[in-house]
Amino acid sequence: MFSHLAAAVLSLAVVTATPAEATPRLVPAADREVVFTIDGTTTYGTLHVPAHRAGQRLRAALLLPGSGPTDRDGNQLPASPNTLAKLAGALGNDRVATLRFDKYGTGRTGLGAYHDHPEDLDYPAFVRQAKAAYELLRDQPETDPRALTVVGHSEGAMTALLLGGTVHPRPAGLALLQPQAIRLLDLVALQLHAQVAEATRQGQLTPEQQREIDAAIDAAVNALREHRPVDTTGLPPAVAQLFEAFQGPSHRFVRSDDAVYPPDTAAALRPGTRVLLTCGTNDVQVPCATTDALTTALRRAHVGGPGRVPLPGVDHLLHDATHPDTFAPAVLDALHRFAGR
Repeated sequence: MFSHLAAAVLSLAVVTATPAEATPRLVPAADREVVFTIDGTTTYGTLHVPAHRAGQRLRAALLLPGSGPTDRDGNQLPASPNTLAKLAGALGNDRVATLRFDKYGTGRTGLGAYHDHPEDLDYPAFVRQAKAAYELLRDQPETDPRALTVVGHSEGAMTALLLGGTVHPRPAGLALLQPQAIRLLDLVALQLHAQVAEATRQGQLTPEQQREIDAAIDAAVNALREHRPVDTTGLPPAVAQLFEAFQGPSHRFVRSDDAVYPPDTAAALRPGTRVLLTCGTNDVQVPCATTDALTTALRRAHVGGPGRVPLPGVDHLLHDATHPDTFAPAVLDALHRFAGR
């Protein structure tokens, strides 16, 4: 009788132990440093992997920063809004792995192969760097190559559009956050005209001075596009310095960036690609109206939703008046709806 009882107990032990042994181990969330080389430049980044079951393949997003020397966290010192680090956190909450990296001229990457000749650095070099990062993310053991997305902020959104029509596999979705949606110099001129108009409204300039400065800005843009020296006569000192910089070491970059008209890039996207395009009603750098042509082009490309999502009261850095240091709730909601699809 004892032997029968022992056998029954043993049998019960086997039955109850099997499910426990079959349950996959939970891997805690973690960040790890990643490195890749493109065009002779060693590029450094951070891969954030949210908590997951061992062996599980996760949705993943490549994060791309805005213009200028913006590092992997979305900072241009001394300003530190941490835009991309916050994006990684928000997407991680939706169990999306993310990769962000120090692009040329920032962080550990620096100028890399362009250190001794920064004047040769052009916009296509940044696109190639982003493409290499996408391929690195695709090949990570935790990521699902069928569920990759690209999330770009400002200029990074334009880069995301270019990747969306060229990388393999094509991304399942693109999040274009406050995107550069018109040509670079058109956007610069729009911003400068708005600043001049505000100065006139405050009585710092007369209407006649406003007209003269506006004409000088337009003439400077035309000169750059026609590869002629810019006449900065009649421009305020700060504006003159900006156009002088555009003719200096950054000339090649400005010309190659300005050559891209974002609505034209939409035609190369795979039909059905999920696309989120946000615009903040308090964004003075990328007003909502600048995204009209891109929104129309995306519709003609037959991409999927959610499409354009206006963000009431939100500025270029994705904040609102009551959330000056964190993402506005409207931003988090849009990201959650995009990531949760």
